[in-house]
Amino acid sequence: MNELIKLNAARKALSEAKTLQEIKEIKNIAIAVKAYAKAKGMGVEMKNEASEIEIRAIREMGKLIKEKQDAGEMAKKGENQSNLVLEGNKVKSTLPEIGITRKESSTSKNLSAISDNSFEDIMSEIIESKKSLTKTAMLREAAKKNTTKKFLIPKDTYRIILADPPWRYSDKKEYSPQGAAENHYPTMSIQELCNMEFPKTEKDAVLFLWTTSPLLEESFKVIGAWGFHYKTSFIWDKIKHNMGHYNSVRHEFLLLATKGSCLPDVKKLFDSVQSIERTNKHSEKPEEFRKIIDTLYLKGKRIELFARKNNIKNWDSYGNEKND
Repeated sequence: MNELIKLNAARKALSEAKTLQEIKEIKNIAIAVKAYAKAKGMGVEMKNEASEIEIRAIREMGKLIKEKQDAGEMAKKGENQSNLVLEGNKVKSTLPEIGITRKESSTSKNLSAISDNSFEDIMSEIIESKKSLTKTAMLREAAKKNTTKKFLIPKDTYRIILADPPWRYSDKKEYSPQGAAENHYPTMSIQELCNMEFPKTEKDAVLFLWTTSPLLEESFKVIGAWGFHYKTSFIWDKIKHNMGHYNSVRHEFLLLATKGSCLPDVKKLFDSVQSIERTNKHSEKPEEFRKIIDTLYLKGKRIELFARKNNIKNWDSYGNEKND
């Protein structure tokens, strides 16, 4: 079969490839064979074999990009133009110049960050299960394996709760440069969030809940299930745009809800819209919002649910701790 011959040749070529252009060509061959297999109604085995070479090529691409960037041969994202000129007027190459998109670069780096043992284990598990082998499936399984067990809910009683839930999106898309949330950490359904164990709170408590436009309506179910009532919101204007289905999404909501009466301890009114340029780290929230909370609420124990950072002064944390 011609396609198998092409894949075998591509696999051998990948083991010998030295340049990004060579790796790109191998990746494109694998993609073409996969498309042909799909069009001809071939089985999952053939499509997975092509996908395996594609994913391995993308992973090698990520390794080589990092290697060249670390060696100063290739420009890093956002690098000052004045730093692109090397000795002898040689100019650092950039990803757009060699035909690699921002999304491709991000995916390749995420795949290359998976340890060799984990990468091989995950790939074998997916192939042996006869499921479709995709980049998303690889990253999703890697995120699950890279997550330690959940912390036990602390037994203290809290007045201030900050939560950044791992929302599950119905179309598996999240509006960020790195793509779907499940590529980065295990997500939870609305029902799972509503039913989860929740910390004990004071009679009068306040909840700050991060959410996005696609899940805004669903967020109120979670607020109610946790025993709170919505009051108002802050908007994080991220400055940078991300394409959505209906508009260019550049904001997230920090919803404020209370249990009992829990007005701020300090009568200071912060602007409800905070314009802070987002970073490229998936789901990272600006620390400015924590400072706002700490300024408004001086008394009572505070906890961050689904925390991605530990050892924040005066804050307890609960959630999935990721190994960087």
